[in-house]
Amino acid sequence: MHLKSLLVGIALWTVSSSFISPFPIGKRGNLSFPYKKQGLTERQAAVHLLNRFTYGIKPGDIDKVLEQGLENWFDEQLNHPQNDDELALHLASYDALQMDNEKIVNHFIPIYELRKMVRDAGIFIADSNFEKPAYRSTIDSFMKKNDIRLPVEYQRQLINQKFLRAVYTKNQLNEVLTDFWYNHFNVSLSKNQCALNVLCFERDVIRPNVLGNFETLLIATAKSPAMLAYLDNNNSISYNNTLSKFELGKKVKQLVDNNANPMQDESVLKMIKQRKEQGLNENYARELMELHTLGVDGGYTQKDVTEVARIFTGWSTVPLLKSSDYRKNFDKYRQYNLQKLGFIIDGNFLYRANRHDDSSKTVLKVHYPANGGYDEGISLLKNLANHTATAHFICKKIATKFVADNPPASLVEKMATAYVKSNGNIKQVLITMVNAPDFWAETSVRKKIKTPFEYIVSSIRATNANLYLPFQLYSWCTNMGQKFYNYQAPTGFPDRSTYWVNTSSLLNRMNFGMAFTANKMPGIKLDSITLKQHYEPESVEAAIKSLSEFLLPEAYSTKNLERVSTLLTHNEVDAKIDAATKQHAMNPTENDKIVAHEKNMLPNPMIENKKMQQIVGLLIGSPEFQKR
Repeated sequence: MHLKSLLVGIALWTVSSSFISPFPIGKRGNLSFPYKKQGLTERQAAVHLLNRFTYGIKPGDIDKVLEQGLENWFDEQLNHPQNDDELALHLASYDALQMDNEKIVNHFIPIYELRKMVRDAGIFIADSNFEKPAYRSTIDSFMKKNDIRLPVEYQRQLINQKFLRAVYTKNQLNEVLTDFWYNHFNVSLSKNQCALNVLCFERDVIRPNVLGNFETLLIATAKSPAMLAYLDNNNSISYNNTLSKFELGKKVKQLVDNNANPMQDESVLKMIKQRKEQGLNENYARELMELHTLGVDGGYTQKDVTEVARIFTGWSTVPLLKSSDYRKNFDKYRQYNLQKLGFIIDGNFLYRANRHDDSSKTVLKVHYPANGGYDEGISLLKNLANHTATAHFICKKIATKFVADNPPASLVEKMATAYVKSNGNIKQVLITMVNAPDFWAETSVRKKIKTPFEYIVSSIRATNANLYLPFQLYSWCTNMGQKFYNYQAPTGFPDRSTYWVNTSSLLNRMNFGMAFTANKMPGIKLDSITLKQHYEPESVEAAIKSLSEFLLPEAYSTKNLERVSTLLTHNEVDAKIDAATKQHAMNPTENDKIVAHEKNMLPNPMIENKKMQQIVGLLIGSPEFQKR
């Protein structure tokens, strides 16, 4: 049988098979896990807990949880953030992580803005010559003098920090939830207008609020520059307000007083034209209700969407790029104390009172009186966050993430009840979920498929590898179907196993396992000493079994061991490993070149025991390792 046929068989087996995983209790506050009633041993329950609320089990994690007590471990993750000194060391060289939005926007300049800045400085370089080597030194000198870098470096730091946080943070639940809520409130690097705001969106808007009240998280996302630009609300405006009418009326009066015809004045004609051409944008209003709160079946109408869009007219951002004309005009008018005119500046958020629709609105039968201003937007967000449809929609998404692709309706109802009683407190929803028998049921245990990101990170954690250069992993993740931070649709990545399981993605996962354990990825160093401690050299079968027990705790499967054994003895395995390990070296990315100056670029020596290397690679690429 050919290797490809075997791997296709594995793909089909992964989709069609059902897996039973058997699972105890210690008490902490209102946590009480009913896993014994579901037939699980304490160790099996610990594995399930770690599989769902971390990015993968590291050597020694299970014993620590058992010693601490399952409820105590979960309580610590919920309520007691741990010191992350090791992670801080790994992130120390990433300066962008310490920058606010304004500094990032003015430090990492896109090429089209750089051209304008160079011209404004009196340096003439034709656009067609701008990136030619002959002009490189002039441009480099300008960038160095003005402390400028290109956005590719910003994106490298953004992507690297995500890998490093997932691998090294002790606050695993917080990081898993950061990924979950980012995906829920998805914004994308693929849209230039919001790309440079993504880092602060995740760091300042999502991560600090993942265990708080949903209302707080919703309001924070609504006011963030990333979301306002991504869903175009910063361009949603209305002239139906006193200030706007006053602007036009004042100009017309000046012209009439001077015996001039207002309809022949260019500035007046421009203001009238703006009122006709610019206006309402419903993108954010629609996604706010369909994707962020109520859900597609939440009971709203198209009229509600339009009314919500009118409520958010004028919600925009402070112009951050200092060299832009918009910023220069903003700074000029800022001195007149815009707040007195009803404008609101909150960090990077700007409420433009002269572009807000001041008439009354009605959404979901709730009336918002005229002249509600900024406050009516906050009131609407609070109403949506605490709506019963939102409670069910959000709780089903959480249960889908942590329990099953199709969670029991009864469980979702319990969680939604907790959501309503606690005013949308995310901790209480999670506690209700883990206290429920459904979380520990056979239909939940090891039934979720890891995303490519989860798979790659869990491979590093399971083998206790050291990660120095994360960016190369991004190309692997992309090839498996998850180019994170770049999902273009506001839906975020689908959270269902069928989206991630297909023959192509599983072949890429198998190839990753082979390349990873061959120890030929620069900047990733496997812990061969730990692996040797779990290697049984008496026979191939014994070696497979002992390493399987180490890498796949409480997931014993005769079928999985047989398939690994078959692949191991197949005469194409060596060639397949060589091809997989060479793939990255043969096709370096632009970012590989950027990080070439960093440490550990030379490949690490192979694990001395080639048989052990092959077994570990095949186990990591096996169907059982794909589950969490």
